Amino acid sequence: MRHRKFLCALILALFSLQTLQFSARADEGMWPFNNLPRAEIKKKYGFDITDAWLRKVQLASVRFNNGSGSFVSADGLVMTNHHIASETLQQISTPQKDYIKDGFYAPTRDKEVKAPNLELDQLVGIEDVTARVMAAVKSDMTAAQASAARNAEINNISAEATKKNGLRNDVIPLYQGGQYNLYTYKKYTDVRLVFAPEFEIAFLGGDPDNFEYPRYDLDLALFRVYENDRPVHSDNYFKWSEKGAKDGDLVFVSGNPGRTNRLDTVAHLEYLRDFGIPFLLKYLQHLHDMYTRYGAQGAEQERRAHEDLFSADNSLKAYIGEEGGPGRGGLKDPSVIPAKKKAEDELRKMVAANPRMQKEYGDAWETIAKERKELPSYERERRFLESGWGLSSQYFDFARTLVRMAEESAKPNAQRLPEYTDGNRESLEQELYSPAPIYDDFEKAKLADSLTLMREEMGADNEIVKRVLQGKTPDARADELISGTKLKDVEARKRIAAGGQQAIESSDDPMIQLARSIDKEARAARKRYESEVIAVERSNYGKIARALFETKGTGMYPDATFTLRLSYGTVKGYKIDGKTYAPFTDLAGLWQHAAEHGDKYPFHIPASWEKAKSSLNLKTPLNFVSDADIIGGNSGSPVINRRGEVVGLIFDGNIQSLPGDFYFDGAVNRAVSVDVRGMFEALRKVYHADAIVMELTR
Repeated sequence: MRHRKFLCALILALFSLQTLQFSARADEGMWPFNNLPRAEIKKKYGFDITDAWLRKVQLASVRFNNGSGSFVSADGLVMTNHHIASETLQQISTPQKDYIKDGFYAPTRDKEVKAPNLELDQLVGIEDVTARVMAAVKSDMTAAQASAARNAEINNISAEATKKNGLRNDVIPLYQGGQYNLYTYKKYTDVRLVFAPEFEIAFLGGDPDNFEYPRYDLDLALFRVYENDRPVHSDNYFKWSEKGAKDGDLVFVSGNPGRTNRLDTVAHLEYLRDFGIPFLLKYLQHLHDMYTRYGAQGAEQERRAHEDLFSADNSLKAYIGEEGGPGRGGLKDPSVIPAKKKAEDELRKMVAANPRMQKEYGDAWETIAKERKELPSYERERRFLESGWGLSSQYFDFARTLVRMAEESAKPNAQRLPEYTDGNRESLEQELYSPAPIYDDFEKAKLADSLTLMREEMGADNEIVKRVLQGKTPDARADELISGTKLKDVEARKRIAAGGQQAIESSDDPMIQLARSIDKEARAARKRYESEVIAVERSNYGKIARALFETKGTGMYPDATFTLRLSYGTVKGYKIDGKTYAPFTDLAGLWQHAAEHGDKYPFHIPASWEKAKSSLNLKTPLNFVSDADIIGGNSGSPVINRRGEVVGLIFDGNIQSLPGDFYFDGAVNRAVSVDVRGMFEALRKVYHADAIVMELTR
């Protein structure tokens, strides 16, 4: 693993021009579709983004529950990553057939398998509702009152829009609360699996190669979207390019980046460095250890734990990269925080020099610092009770949803928790009534381990911990709860939901009773966090954003919010520690890479590929890198050329991209993609997926 030593002067430039997202560096950024730097793109690349081009790209893009995707045929075929599809692959697998391991292909549409609880969102409209949201907040309100008023107005806006258009409508805070946009989505809930390769080729190299480059992966999956039991038809889709891309080509990435913190204050970043990320890493390591122990019991247990272990390990490596260290970037690199402080001080000086701005915005930084300093005193309780770190079981999740759904449904829509509003009811019920298999022994292992961690972190003498355990060991309590619950039956969950508050109060289900017994404290922890952190930061980051607008203009991108964004850049290699990395890898390199590691897992090439090797053109590009700005959530995003054709599929970033949550370094940050030519070669010659190839090329 190689790491770049960031020179202090370069980092200062990065933070002054990039972390604060000034328009001078338009190549950087994850841009909302209603605020693209069109003039900058035309000036630099000679490409004019038309309204028609942009609209087609928007409508051809979709959001998965855990990533991104895109329509790639007129008949509803959707492209994403294997690792985005892995939950579906696991859910449809059995002890006799492991589709994660063996792959899946439906040669005809009647063989396509419906994903148990998958929802795709297509963004169809964006409307600026900033004025209306801001008008709900009065100058004499406390932060908590302002938050309640703001949230009520947001719920009202969403409900009114849904009543008018019948679609999903989410009000999204941008620039940390400096702006609010209404995003309208068309939802698709009948989504069927069409193709996925074997895990060994989708993730060749496993965790050792994760976030590394060069890579040799076919991280591809295909679904099909249905409505009324028929494939959807649309003219808005991306054709696959037979020619692919070449070094230096302009490319665009249309996807849903999950989260960045590039606007964060120094105090906020210090909190993440000193408490937030270390605390999260401890939790993730605990998950890794538990999933590993469970999976070691046998092949079937390994299959059941596979997706959870993959997710935990991926998150571990990502947050270790964000934490960083000397010479490695990230928050513990000694050059990073001082660079951010320099840029922050410059902005604060500009604010202080203007009496009006100082009065309106000057207290923002200290206010954020105060609430971040206090957060560790109650963050453990919030995480273990409200976030579910101490109650890790799908059955408990069902119980909490049922308990809160009954209580929230009795409130006016504007006063409900966001996830229980009318506009989110369909998505909530889809998850609650999912027929996906659940394995009791795995649930017991997860719950017992999380109860153990909660007891360790909150203390065995904590009254809530004692109430949860009821004098039993974590293992015994987990066994009692999992064995006794009736929530494993979908129809039982539906009956309780239909019975409302009366059914909840009269239920003798141990999971329902547990959820009720701690809901007061869990809600209180959530309310405190929302009042003292979310509300305070929404107001004060809003001030900082407005200060930036006034001093630097509005030509900057907001932090990622798991909503549709467009990034752009060029196909481009990089140089680090004296070594040059070419932009492309090929099929010949795949076999060489496997041979260098003894062709042993996780570097083992599947038998289907060995069988097809003699027919393959080993010069075919398999993966490539570009300097497009991406982050987690972009997985599954199409990489398209000027003509709106697919040239690649985002599936990872290199190790240098991990601190990209906080800043972007265009010299070494790289997005890693599957090359469309490699996908074509595999579909044609390894999997003989002729029907898919015909659909992609017609």
